[in-house]
Amino acid sequence: MSTGSSTDLLRGSNLKHELRTPLNHIIGYCEMLIEEAEDEEKKASLGELQRIHAAGRQLLSAVNRLFDREDAGEPHLTDAELQTQWRAPLNQIIGAAEMLEERAVEAGRSAADLQKIHTAARNLLKLVCERLRSSPDGTLPADAPCFATTFLRKENAATPGGQPLTGRILVVDDNELNRDMLSRRLERLGHTVSRAVNGRQALELIRRETYDLILLDVVMPEMNGYEVLDELKADSALRALPVIVLSASNQNEDVIQCIEMGADDYLLKPFDPVLLQARISACLEKKRLRDQEVSYLRQIQEEKQRSEDLLHVILPRDIAIELKTTRAVRPRRFDNVGVLFCDIVGFTSFCERHAPEHIHTHLQSLVEQLAARHQLEKVKTIGDCFMATAGLLEPLDNPALNCARCGLEMVQLAKTHPPFWQVRVGIHVGPVSAGVVGHRKYQYDIWGDTVNTAARLQHAADEGSVCVTAETWALLRDHCRGECQGRISIKGKGELELFRLA
Repeated sequence: MSTGSSTDLLRGSNLKHELRTPLNHIIGYCEMLIEEAEDEEKKASLGELQRIHAAGRQLLSAVNRLFDREDAGEPHLTDAELQTQWRAPLNQIIGAAEMLEERAVEAGRSAADLQKIHTAARNLLKLVCERLRSSPDGTLPADAPCFATTFLRKENAATPGGQPLTGRILVVDDNELNRDMLSRRLERLGHTVSRAVNGRQALELIRRETYDLILLDVVMPEMNGYEVLDELKADSALRALPVIVLSASNQNEDVIQCIEMGADDYLLKPFDPVLLQARISACLEKKRLRDQEVSYLRQIQEEKQRSEDLLHVILPRDIAIELKTTRAVRPRRFDNVGVLFCDIVGFTSFCERHAPEHIHTHLQSLVEQLAARHQLEKVKTIGDCFMATAGLLEPLDNPALNCARCGLEMVQLAKTHPPFWQVRVGIHVGPVSAGVVGHRKYQYDIWGDTVNTAARLQHAADEGSVCVTAETWALLRDHCRGECQGRISIKGKGELELFRLA
């Protein structure tokens, strides 16, 4: 047996991982068996299980001290010192596990977890013997696994309402026993658990399923934990997914690297059950609050969009934008605007005989759709009269022509389609003033002599006709057919020469 220093034992970057893994299995499966020892038959094994657990913790402390000494540059322990510290606990674990395994078989109970403890202890002994080149009955290992599967107690964090805070958790580790042990613990606490054997498989699952938390090992084949973190944080859809890194390395640079890459927490393996439980609960609560915040922000955005859509319905697009930007709309004068008034003959009596929905449908097809087709902007509806403009908010080559074509199509559509209305249309072109009227309830309106004249022409028009002034006819004569109606007295305007479009 070698009597030199423990230099050989500490050689190799993965040694700490190799040594702590079997200890992790011993402690973890032992804790689960202790929790399950409820009936009288199992209670008889409770004392031995507690001794196994204590021995496992003693070995873990010895491992930590060993590597702490190495990191601090202190003198190495001799092989004899290592054996003295580890021989008794390891022998106790192997002996107790064998005895309990035999009892379970005799009683017809499952001994699967006891076999895992026994196997882990034997593997640990073999590993230490190989590293120390000592005889098989001599040595005890240094460290437990590099897997972040610590064992959680049955008390779990609760939501403000008192219900246990649980979630969908993905356990990523290449060690099968590590995955099994941690997954069973988490499932016992009410979590829904999925498992991945390496980083590549983990990313496939994450992109296919929804998870609340990732428990991520660092040392894995194909794709390690650092590479997984890099992929997650580079994807905007996955960036906010909480990740707890589980590692046997306690080097500050490793911790810093993981946190800088976006990990939410970093825990050393094996873990104190209460600590791991607390960290998981904190991450789940953090995600719950973030999901809640995202939901609230989405609702606010939807409400804002609905408000903006409503504002665009009430006001013309450019005016709505100005109002949102400056909280006010400056009144303006526009020099060449076509104003159209359309009156539905007998509309009041029609409304008394028909349902509002029926009336609304026909108004939409007669007013809204035709106005939009001819680039007119509807301003308002007043009783049985509809007012629209052309060239007010968007420049047009000939606003009078847009109004004339819209008016003529209104006349034709009204008399040829149900409910077979008759309409009178008046059109005039000239300067108008426009702005938003009101502070609490907004309405975009226009005023001026051009508006008054168009309204008077609508009253002067015959049923099923479009009436314009001589000034407006001059803008239309090259595009429309019309008939002079002579000079007619118009209220507030005196006698005007009017034309009827055909």
